[in-house]
Amino acid sequence: MEPFSTEPVTLIEEVFPQDTNSYNTLFGGRLLSLMDKAAGIVCAKFAHREFVTISIDTLEFKAPARQGDLIEVTAKVVFTSNRTACTKVTAWAMNKADWTKTEICEGYFFMVAIDSMMRPIPIPQYTPTSDEDKEEWERAKSIRAHMLSQRNR
Repeated sequence: MEPFSTEPVTLIEEVFPQDTNSYNTLFGGRLLSLMDKAAGIVCAKFAHREFVTISIDTLEFKAPARQGDLIEVTAKVVFTSNRTACTKVTAWAMNKADWTKTEICEGYFFMVAIDSMMRPIPIPQYTPTSDEDKEEWERAKSIRAHMLSQRNR
């Protein structure tokens, strides 16, 4: 079974007043929601399956986004196991005054494919080709191994 698409997915949204805290910066939970949505969409595009989030790892908030900024979130499948896909999701804030782009967050989202009864099902396998893809594969594989070792304690 071959992947249907290995292309990344990009979502763009504007930061509105209801998305911000008292400092006029984007709520972390709102950003996390956008990142999770991008992860789910890229997995569905990759495997033509429904996915649910099972773990988010090494999430790092690097800078704030402010009211009025555009948020660009890009997700890419970087690792697969039998039923699980890992996506690397990166978010940037774009200031509309000068269109500068600042990376604000990055994380690894692990998603499991499910059937209509919410049971895990097999997915196509991702094969990294470039050196960068192979490095991401190994990083995601390491994160997954650590996650599984913690679960088995």
